[in-house]
Amino acid sequence: MAGKRSAPRPSGALNAVRMSAGQWVACGATALAILVSLGSYGWYQGIVGNITTAQVDTDTWDRPTSVEGVMNLLIIGSDVRSGENANYGEAEGERPDTMLIASINVDSGAATLVNLPRDLIVDLPGCEAVEGYEGMGPHSGMINSAMTFGGVGCQWKAVEQVTGVHLDHFVMMDFTGFKDMVNAIGGVEMCIPAPIEDPKAHLELDAGLQKLNGEESLGYVRSRYGQGDGSDLSRIDRQQQFMGAMLRQVLSSEVMTSPVTITNFLGAVTDSVTTDEELTVDTMTDIAISMREVDLGRIQFVTVPNGQHPADPNRLAMSEPAASELFAAINSGADLAGGEEEDKGDKGDKGASQEAPDPSEISVQIMNNAGIDGLAGEVEAVLLDQGYVVTGKGNPVERFPENTTVYYAPGQEAAAELLAGSLENAVTEEAAALPQTLELVIGQDWGGFAGEGSSEPSVSITEDLGGSTAEQTESAC
Repeated sequence: MAGKRSAPRPSGALNAVRMSAGQWVACGATALAILVSLGSYGWYQGIVGNITTAQVDTDTWDRPTSVEGVMNLLIIGSDVRSGENANYGEAEGERPDTMLIASINVDSGAATLVNLPRDLIVDLPGCEAVEGYEGMGPHSGMINSAMTFGGVGCQWKAVEQVTGVHLDHFVMMDFTGFKDMVNAIGGVEMCIPAPIEDPKAHLELDAGLQKLNGEESLGYVRSRYGQGDGSDLSRIDRQQQFMGAMLRQVLSSEVMTSPVTITNFLGAVTDSVTTDEELTVDTMTDIAISMREVDLGRIQFVTVPNGQHPADPNRLAMSEPAASELFAAINSGADLAGGEEEDKGDKGDKGASQEAPDPSEISVQIMNNAGIDGLAGEVEAVLLDQGYVVTGKGNPVERFPENTTVYYAPGQEAAAELLAGSLENAVTEEAAALPQTLELVIGQDWGGFAGEGSSEPSVSITEDLGGSTAEQTESAC
């Protein structure tokens, strides 16, 4: 492939736009974590030097504000069929087969990956014609069509303006590179719930637990009509399961302790990846350091909230306000993984040894010292909805703090921290001889529940949006 890693090119001049349904998370957080663990910067730099770069002029449009400590990557998959990818059929133009936003919190080491279904209808911005592309005017269309008319630069602009999320970089990979990555780590173990036969995806698999090679893995993540209901959304669910399985495989001791396996894996990654010019080795190193001891429970997958488009039952529309809240949370730098690891570190050995109980195991008495009639009843309704056991409510008779305080019985600090964490301005304090687990005294500074009226939305990836983590995607046959 001599000459392939060339000087920068205009965004419209990419002849083979990359990243298939394999997703970059399999070679992003994981590969970068491995890179740092190798400890050989010169060797690392030599491999990363194989990556192809492309120029995108982001100064040509108004952009959302970036947030310090957060890296947002646009991950693009294309069904361009050329070169070695020609075996997967013919397709006209460049149409992202898969597209997502990977938001990495550099400070906490958490990552959230938001899938943008290709069937999503959005208001697209206009893009000027560039070499190889005719450009387009503002119109309503499928989110992945921007690539067809204006190349990767137009797609970048469209995603930023549709979501309001500042994108720092883009990454793309081709079908062949994805297969090579899987083969380099010895395959990926998956539970196949039912036999699959999908000629369009070149896939035929028996049911049961099995290790998929590169070709089978590519077919599995691309397969649409041979599994489930044939929708793009069900395919995305399978892709998320596969990404979780691949992450676990890459971060396993068998891979991490094998120099040959690591070399082959990184060779497959860097030989297939195209990025923008600004995604430098130093930038990759910064990401790698943040993901060095990655916790699979803090890598989360979610699909943008959506529903059937009112004008076309075969297309999707973003569900509001849930979609806007999700994007606002990402663009504000909110730690959507919850920040559990940071909390444990602040509490020392005592806090680290205590696991927060489930709300159903916590009894709470609510005392209203705020001087607001009916407030205790309103708080009771919310706590009951969250699963807490409310034993009573009323005005305080023993403790009268000005500040909202969660009193806890000896040994119940974890329960108090859980409740206080869901409230604005709340503090905790131990109190002897409580007849229940906790006593919540609402003070003069009552600010409501966390997220109410805040500029930073409260979004639960795993619950409210039906997401999953890399740890949760593991399935057993």
